[in-house]
Amino acid sequence: MSEWEVFAIKYADRNARTRADSFIFDDNHDAPHAMDYFMWLLRRGSEVILVDTGYDDAEATARGRPIRLDPVAALAPFGIRPEDVSQVIVTHLHYDHAGGLHLFANATLHLQTAEMAYATGPCMCHDTLRMPFTAGHVCEAIKRLYSGKVIFHEGDAEVAEGVTVHCIGGHSRGLQCVRVRTRAGWLVLASDAAHFYENFQARKPFPIVVDLQNMLDGFATLERLASSPRLIVPGHDPLVREYFPSELAGHIHRLDAGPVKGARS
Repeated sequence: MSEWEVFAIKYADRNARTRADSFIFDDNHDAPHAMDYFMWLLRRGSEVILVDTGYDDAEATARGRPIRLDPVAALAPFGIRPEDVSQVIVTHLHYDHAGGLHLFANATLHLQTAEMAYATGPCMCHDTLRMPFTAGHVCEAIKRLYSGKVIFHEGDAEVAEGVTVHCIGGHSRGLQCVRVRTRAGWLVLASDAAHFYENFQARKPFPIVVDLQNMLDGFATLERLASSPRLIVPGHDPLVREYFPSELAGHIHRLDAGPVKGARS
């Protein structure tokens, strides 16, 4: 059984944030707390799976949240053209994870059934819950469904040999993490099941949440799935760039050999 290479690809950041934006019940709520935005790439020989898509310049303008790299440009160092991507794991449908779906028109999407139901159901009547979604991104997922290019998963499922998804919820109803077999062991891309290391290490929930118990229970799920806590990779933590070495370009960090420093064992 061969192992996958795994890469974190940074395409944006937001530095004008505080700890109140990242943690519920934080004592140091007004201290600065930066956030990075990532996509992830899994590669094994000629096989490629993209995990999330980032968002594009149009979405950046609409939300007033600039990006540093368009998702297509972010992937360019790999020599990957968007039309060649055939599989995309969508961890959830929030704008910063599904905002580039339209750029990968040939891809089949892997999505939790609960996430599609959530993003198209009565919860979206609430402005607060609807805020992280953009209708056009959800509609793109629906169009892909009607073209026969969505595979729904319910809970735990295998996407490819050595790649599994696991529904955690919490932050979004159908949020799924991705477990990947690597040379360092089973690595878990937490996506927004843990935005930052501190979320799961200190059991401190992120403020955007639909089900707080699921979010808290999900921290233990991440630890159960990974071979070691040091192989849990949070979805938005700038520390990822400090812990894992860069490769190919400054915005790309290789994860599959494990962290070179910092992350707890």
